[in-house]
Amino acid sequence: MVRVHPPQPLHGDIMDIPNPNINNAEGEITLHTAEYIWIDGTEPTPQLRSKTKILTSEQLSDPPAWTFDGSSTNQATGNNSDCILQPVRVTYDPIRPNGALILCEVFNSDLTPSSTNNRAKLRKVLAEGAAELAPVLGFEQEYTMFNSDNRPFGFPEEGEPSPQGPYYCSVGQDNHGRSIAEHHMKLCLVAKLTYSGANAEVMPGQWEYQIGPATPLRAGDDVWISRWILQRISENYGITISYSPKPVAGDWNGAGMHMNFSTSYSREENGIVYLQNLCEHLSNYTNECLAGYGADYQSRLTGEHETASYKDYRWGIADRTASIRIPFHVSIDKAGYIEDRRPNANADPYLASAVLLKATTQMQVEEAEQQTAQPAAQTQATT
Repeated sequence: MVRVHPPQPLHGDIMDIPNPNINNAEGEITLHTAEYIWIDGTEPTPQLRSKTKILTSEQLSDPPAWTFDGSSTNQATGNNSDCILQPVRVTYDPIRPNGALILCEVFNSDLTPSSTNNRAKLRKVLAEGAAELAPVLGFEQEYTMFNSDNRPFGFPEEGEPSPQGPYYCSVGQDNHGRSIAEHHMKLCLVAKLTYSGANAEVMPGQWEYQIGPATPLRAGDDVWISRWILQRISENYGITISYSPKPVAGDWNGAGMHMNFSTSYSREENGIVYLQNLCEHLSNYTNECLAGYGADYQSRLTGEHETASYKDYRWGIADRTASIRIPFHVSIDKAGYIEDRRPNANADPYLASAVLLKATTQMQVEEAEQQTAQPAAQTQATT
């Protein structure tokens, strides 16, 4: 086994310098770094963007909107390039003392949501009925660390490492990238994200962390903020973070973002019946769901490497070769959640949530229509 050590940070943490204070006629004012974060319009996979604004404590309590050049982010044309950043979530900046991370939705200059604003699409689905289901989501975000020479951690300069098998949840010489993964974990906890765990994955240099359980918007926000933190610290290590669904061709696992999902119905006593009905119902929405589960899902959902083929929708209990898995403990408890194993690592959690919630809400609509139709049919039968 060739041991490939991850690079160390390129420089010390210059952010140990405290934020400055300024004096005016009214006294001392503390200044804060506010990192405005948004999702751009890159196709087929949107990318993160951010820029810094200096705010006072008073401004930070209610951050102002800001603008940016949308023609440089695939979100506007040059002759009408101003796009608006509307803050929707403020949390601690774990990298810069007394700073804040401000997640934003993108709006056009006419104040309508940008076509790239998938958070607005999720808000719409929730407002149209999905919120009544009291949905709770959790995401299992996988990613792969690449060295500066474009090799995954653990891959030798020539050829490939030993076949996968010893790397999943490994300890010791078969583990690659733990220092970076744990650095990321600590920063996510400082940022008060719903970060709930992490583990080394099946391929060398591949890791997973879990976000949630949380409400759909909170879970999606935390995935995007956690991705920003991960990519931000990768700059210091001189590495690249990949969310490619198939980062290395051949007999290696792909990278997904399994989505755990429950509603008030599935969490109540004997909710397993609801979950089984939902699994059957979702077979009618395969194409709609896959369209929101990330680009190039065909390269990952092949029917191999713990996946079901995208051409073959299946669900099962404790079955990691299925499209949707009902965990074993859920089948024992007779209530809980499902794990949709189809979303890619590069999926937008807002869009993935929206398509699943829309399909789930439709099941409620169909059941209501059936219940309404039954009395009418009985009335006709007695006349």
